[in-house]
Amino acid sequence: MARIELNEIAHSYLKKPKDESDYALKRIHNEWDDGGAYALLGPSGCGKTTLLNVISGLLTPSMGRVLYDGKDVTDLPPEKRNIAQVFQFPVLYDTMSVFNNLAFPLRNRGVDEDEVKKRVLEVAEILDLTPFLRKRAAGLAADAKQKISLGRGLVRSDVAAILFDEPLTVIDPHLKWHLRRKLKEIHEQLKLTLIYVTHDQVEALTFADQVMVMYEGELVQIGTPQELFENPRHKFVGFFIGSPGMNFLTCQLDGNVARVDGASIVLDDETAALGQKAEGKMEIGIRPMYLEVHPESIENGIQAAVKSVEDQGSFKILTVNMAGHNLRARLPEEQPVPSGEAWLRFPPQWTKLFANERLVNNKTD
Repeated sequence: MARIELNEIAHSYLKKPKDESDYALKRIHNEWDDGGAYALLGPSGCGKTTLLNVISGLLTPSMGRVLYDGKDVTDLPPEKRNIAQVFQFPVLYDTMSVFNNLAFPLRNRGVDEDEVKKRVLEVAEILDLTPFLRKRAAGLAADAKQKISLGRGLVRSDVAAILFDEPLTVIDPHLKWHLRRKLKEIHEQLKLTLIYVTHDQVEALTFADQVMVMYEGELVQIGTPQELFENPRHKFVGFFIGSPGMNFLTCQLDGNVARVDGASIVLDDETAALGQKAEGKMEIGIRPMYLEVHPESIENGIQAAVKSVEDQGSFKILTVNMAGHNLRARLPEEQPVPSGEAWLRFPPQWTKLFANERLVNNKTD
């Protein structure tokens, strides 16, 4: 395993980029600790796969350096970096048996045949491939082929890191859950450095210890699942993480009050003070589960009209209109839904303030 450092990485697919908009990756500086489990999360086109290919050596960045344990590997190809990469679609040898597919990375490196057999049987057991070891890969279903591809990445115990590029796309939902759990177990047992690229927040949040959210070529936030949910440092993180995502309202500050088209929302003193120093478009954000809904008028409550309710089984999603803006609130299943009118309360500790899409009510900002 290795500690991977990205030192001021930027990349453009154009020969002569003119400005920042021409870059697929924009100034990424970060370290990946030895033995960590990481997820690169973001929508299609945000730069996830480009970054993964820079780490693996499939792509040389336009700017910056890549270091493994302090050694500059920027110009080294993948085979010189001692990494394993698992792609979105299975990469294997159809004419070989499952056993020989799993054994190939080890035999290619001259590993003793007894050790090859031991490792192949271990990985096959983990991935439930034992019954298929003597079968040719060509005759297997898509999900089984992808498990072989996963196994080829996991079979080597000497790799610096294993990189996964949306490896569960072709696998059915139940098996996805099973394989994520298996990968988590493997990481806990072997302490391999795992970097997992996905656009699926459930995959990222259940697999990784640290999630790195990408947006338009930037790493906009790195944190635990709880940190991303409770304290999003960028508007995109608030919107992308959670279901439904964070509510946002454009506002103007007036002391410790945010004015939203006639509605007044009280902020905590620290947030208000930091907001007075910030510049740019101001918005407040609040998670649907933290937006309080009351059937009668309360202190600091704001009147709203109930538009619709969706019963999700263990909870309900309520859509309300406040001062001309639609908001969503997540209510416990047992909480009655007001009919017609409701009063909303924005708890100050959960009401976030953003300037130009960046969080301002954070002590580190």
